Amino acid sequence: MTARILVVDDVPANVKLLEARLVAEYFEVLTAADGHAALAICEQTSVDLVLLDIMMPHMDGFEVCERLKASSRTAHIPVVMITALDQPSDRVRGLKAGADDFLTKPVNDLQLMSRVKSLVRLKNVSDELRLRAQTAQTIGLQELSRLDRPDEPGSVLLVDGRASSQERLTRALRPIADVAVLSDAQAALFEAAENSFDLVIVNANFDDYDPLRLCSQLRSLERTRFIPILLVTEQGNDEMIVRALELGVTDYIMRPVDPNELVARSLTQIRRKHCNDRLRASVQQTIELAVTDDLTGLHNRRYLENHLKLLIDRAGARGRPLSICITDIDRFKRVNDTYGHDAGDDVLREFANRVRATVRGADLACRFGGEEFVVVMPDTTPEMAAIVAERLRLSVESRGFDIAEAATVLTVTASLGIASLRPDGDTAEALLKRADMALYEAKNGGRNRVVAAAA
Repeated sequence: MTARILVVDDVPANVKLLEARLVAEYFEVLTAADGHAALAICEQTSVDLVLLDIMMPHMDGFEVCERLKASSRTAHIPVVMITALDQPSDRVRGLKAGADDFLTKPVNDLQLMSRVKSLVRLKNVSDELRLRAQTAQTIGLQELSRLDRPDEPGSVLLVDGRASSQERLTRALRPIADVAVLSDAQAALFEAAENSFDLVIVNANFDDYDPLRLCSQLRSLERTRFIPILLVTEQGNDEMIVRALELGVTDYIMRPVDPNELVARSLTQIRRKHCNDRLRASVQQTIELAVTDDLTGLHNRRYLENHLKLLIDRAGARGRPLSICITDIDRFKRVNDTYGHDAGDDVLREFANRVRATVRGADLACRFGGEEFVVVMPDTTPEMAAIVAERLRLSVESRGFDIAEAATVLTVTASLGIASLRPDGDTAEALLKRADMALYEAKNGGRNRVVAAAA
């Protein structure tokens, strides 16, 4: 995992120490000595995470965080406040300002890296959703501003093994959410899967059960994969915290639990869940209606042309690779001429199914037109793109295509051309053209093969 992290501190020694720790983990690091410089960097540069000191001259960390969260350009950048302040009231103030977490000086290396990696993962998910919503806005289907709504009541599932703490936590949460309480972890898993919750709070106070097992199971189920998880654990239990964040736990709070901090952290997670839910609904309800190919169910050329530009811009800004593959069904006209267009449609639908089954979840598969399909592969080197393309070629060739009306099985093959983003700058048009020329070479070279464009 790589990301661009901004470290903000007016003490050069603190900046150097954090920078060295992050660079050692292969993160790209930017630095700022005051709040004004930090705000300028975030406005002008793509930043994935801000590590922000509180005690700074002219503008303290609380004000910097509030300004970041007030701007539509920077509101979705995670902020971790790093401070010598250790009072619950300070944490609550920071959380109300929009901070995602607090780390207390001297910073624990394990907690720092685990929290950074966890928040970067969350931001990547949110970025992808916003990117797709931005594509909808570009083609006139959705206004992003319509996704911003006032706070809505939340629904929380509290999993707690002890009646005394159940009562305390429920009392604190009741003003902001409806709270369901269970003391049986397995029953809680079924409850979360069967009902709609905005947050699951897992109290690690079970005598004979590992609470991280429940967290892992919640992340593995499709129905519960996107529910935020807040872990309640003991002070100093660094090993559990690090492991929890690696498993996908969203946030944690230490015992003894301050009710105000619990409410602030819970509200942050509930708001994020509501926002991401609306983004997903926007993607499903708007983009799919207008930019999905009716025959195959894949995205169509209109969507590809808009979204590819955004993916290229993001890859360029982050210095990440991107590859595309154009594939064409060999001798498809012969299928239509021999068996009719209904048979041709059967082949196209099945071909799309094999494309969908072969590519990875982060890849974008589209029907480009006729019998041509395009797969966009973010974070994919030319070598990896060749492997994916060959896997698709074999998937098409290895199994026949059933033609229902003709009661026959056809042998179908495909030719594929791949091209990768050039590091010195590239356009969607140029990238597609190079892949198309590679496809042309594959056709001229005998079909049923993969050809890569020159770098």
